[in-house]
Amino acid sequence: MALSNIRLEVMQTIEKQVDGFIDQYLIPVEDIWQPTDLLPNLQKENYAEDIDQIREEAKELGYDFWVVLVADMVTEEALPTYESWLMDMEGVKQHGRSKGESNSWAKWVRHWTGEENRHGDTLNKYLYLSGRVNMKEIEKTTQYLINDGFDIGTGRDPYRNFVYTSFQELATNISHKRVGQLAKKKGNKMLAKMCNIIAGDEMRHYMAYREFVKTIFEHDPSEMMLAFHDMMKKKIVMPAQFIRESGEDIATAFENFSNAAQRLGVYTTEDYISILKTLNNYWEIDKMRGLTDEAQKARDYLMKLPDRMTRVAERMAIPQDQHKFKWVEPNGTL
Repeated sequence: MALSNIRLEVMQTIEKQVDGFIDQYLIPVEDIWQPTDLLPNLQKENYAEDIDQIREEAKELGYDFWVVLVADMVTEEALPTYESWLMDMEGVKQHGRSKGESNSWAKWVRHWTGEENRHGDTLNKYLYLSGRVNMKEIEKTTQYLINDGFDIGTGRDPYRNFVYTSFQELATNISHKRVGQLAKKKGNKMLAKMCNIIAGDEMRHYMAYREFVKTIFEHDPSEMMLAFHDMMKKKIVMPAQFIRESGEDIATAFENFSNAAQRLGVYTTEDYISILKTLNNYWEIDKMRGLTDEAQKARDYLMKLPDRMTRVAERMAIPQDQHKFKWVEPNGTL
């Protein structure tokens, strides 16, 4: 049996459990929060007071903070790219209900996308109302990200894709949560609430994707281990890796955004290492037996990787110079 067919068989086996995962980790539309629950209601007479509050509280937030919040929002807004990428995985039949060919994996991707879509909507509206950023430049960046697409090294392989989403969902949980904490310290309760609620969604999504991988390990441990090893050896690249400003190249924007996130402590190299440890522990890779020789070597590599990365991180210096983004003026105001 070809390698891709083995993966397809495993995906078909696990598919029987996917509806249960949807019930456990996703929330029905009628029950989940919507952006309007967290933003000023423009149908109310006092809406202007709420907007004034947003604009006043926004004055207390520094330059690096706005850079990180913008990049987080743009990342969330690029959902069409992420959905099309996941819909292309082996084992996902994406046709509509009328053709009767879609499967539970396609249902998961659509429902997950529906939940994620609210995050970008919420943060976009907040940034617009805050009056502290250049929305047109941000909108260009979002369109560039969707137009450019991104290659994270997973191909159509669900094993590698689920390693990526497990890691990425926990990373976004950390980032949104930390941004919320910083906003709260500055007295911005509205933004803090938004970020914390979004972080909660990301945690549920992380719990689902890590469960997908755990279940695959039960059915195909050696190949799953090799996929995990391959993704970590190449390094997990966040979607924000591919953001760019108008007239700028891709690498420059991400590097400068990453430096801002590190300076703020929103998402750091230490967080990356911690996520790897968390995944190693949850999937209990140290306890797996019956692996092929190649998979055994891959497991040994993954077990040693956190310490190796820690030694490298200790020698890294975070640049303190603030890059001037087109999204935000140097003093955080326009």
